[in-house]
Amino acid sequence: MAQYIDGFVLPIPHAQLHEYRSLVEAVAEIWKEHGALDYLEFVGDDLTLAGTRSFVDAVDADEKEAIIFGWVVFDSREARDRVNEKVANDPRMADLMASSNSGFNAKRMVYGGFKPLV
Repeated sequence: MAQYIDGFVLPIPHAQLHEYRSLVEAVAEIWKEHGALDYLEFVGDDLTLAGTRSFVDAVDADEKEAIIFGWVVFDSREARDRVNEKVANDPRMADLMASSNSGFNAKRMVYGGFKPLV
């Protein structure tokens, strides 16, 4: 089965990581309810390697921000499109975002859809 993922990197203020985690736990369930195979987010721990551009640079983060790296797994690109449309139209998402003080800012998120290479 050739899966498809949406990947993303974004900064979240360290002071708001707890609130962001609560938000992510809720939205992960919504994505899976609508058909995503998995939803994962991780907090940056080792973000520099000499000679490379870092995720910190990619999202223009400062020392007060944590870097989040995540992805959502789908059966296919077509399944991704269907699931994302359902998630976007799920009123729980708007309610969660409106009530959250998580520091999430979509304009600072780096995002893309990815098909398998190996």
